[in-house]
Amino acid sequence: MAAQKSAQPAPGKHAPDSARRSEKSRRAIYDAALALVVEAGYPKTTIEGIAARAGVGKQTIYRWWSSKADVLMEAFLDLAERSAPDAGPESYTFPDTGDIAADLKLVLRATVDELRDPRFEAPSRALAAEGVVNEQLGRELVAKLMQPSLDLYITRLRAAQEAGQVRPEIDPRIALEFFVSPLAQRWLQHTGPISYEYTDTLVDYALHGLAPR
Repeated sequence: MAAQKSAQPAPGKHAPDSARRSEKSRRAIYDAALALVVEAGYPKTTIEGIAARAGVGKQTIYRWWSSKADVLMEAFLDLAERSAPDAGPESYTFPDTGDIAADLKLVLRATVDELRDPRFEAPSRALAAEGVVNEQLGRELVAKLMQPSLDLYITRLRAAQEAGQVRPEIDPRIALEFFVSPLAQRWLQHTGPISYEYTDTLVDYALHGLAPR
């Protein structure tokens, strides 16, 4: 009976790095998922399609995620995280300079930049559009992608209330919709251009009102 070969790597060679291989596969899956949802739309994007595009077995995907929605949302979050260094430290923080109008305008301008970034626009538009007709996906999008940002608005508006810049009886969760919702609607439905001037005006209208003073 022939002697068994040693499991140790040959001299001068290294054992395969499973962590590196897993990260490479994960990155390929992210890229495939984002590309497919842009090319085919959310309904036609499948786990099988993502696996084929990424060059992995579908069992690899199911080992890490339970659904294509989970894959796509994690891929989108990863894209945002990798892009954060380019956007600067303010990308995941809400500034508090003591001037609520200036801080809101700064954050909304950064949001305009992100919405116009080709890396974000197509996949985020596809997910947002599907979330309108797919209630479960829509709720997941809000919980996993939008809520962390909305919480930052709420925290900043509460600080403005404490500073006497916003009336104390105002509900921050409703107030933030004056800024976020019009921008999202205009972007998603193409009802008009999105720009710094537009978001600056949203802030001015919301903070100062429409009635004569």
